[in-house]
Amino acid sequence: MMTYRAGNDLDLDQVIELYRASTLGERRPVDDRERMAAMLRHANLVVTAWDQDRLVGIARSLSDFSFATYLSDLAVHAAYQRQGIGRRLLLETRRLGGPAKIILLAAPKARSYYSRIGMTPHPSAWTLDPDQKI
Repeated sequence: MMTYRAGNDLDLDQVIELYRASTLGERRPVDDRERMAAMLRHANLVVTAWDQDRLVGIARSLSDFSFATYLSDLAVHAAYQRQGIGRRLLLETRRLGGPAKIILLAAPKARSYYSRIGMTPHPSAWTLDPDQKI
C-alpha cells in the first residue's frame, strides 16, 4: 500500500537514488550533493510517495500558497510508473498548495504525460540560465 507524506526532511541518499531511478537524474545535478541538498532544503512544498520505507515518488515545489506553485520536480521510480503515483503526487500538491495554480516546465520525455492527465499546455515559457547574459 502506497503512503503519501508532506515535508522536505528526507534522507538525501534516498532522494538522489529516486532521481536516478526515475530518469529525472539525467537533468538534475545528482552528483553534486551540496546542490541537491539545497534544492531539497529550500523547497517549501514537498510531497513524497512511499512503498513501506522505500521512497518511490517526489513532487518538489516552491509555492506562495495563494497564486502560484512552481512544480520543480515530479519523479516516480521507473519500476513504479503507470500506477497513478505521479497523478496522486500532483493532487496532493494541489491540495496542500491551496488555490495556487500549478506551473511546471515538462521534461522532454514527460510532455505527453501532462496532457494525458489533464494539464493545459502554455505557449510562452521562458528560461534564463545562470551564465546567460541579459
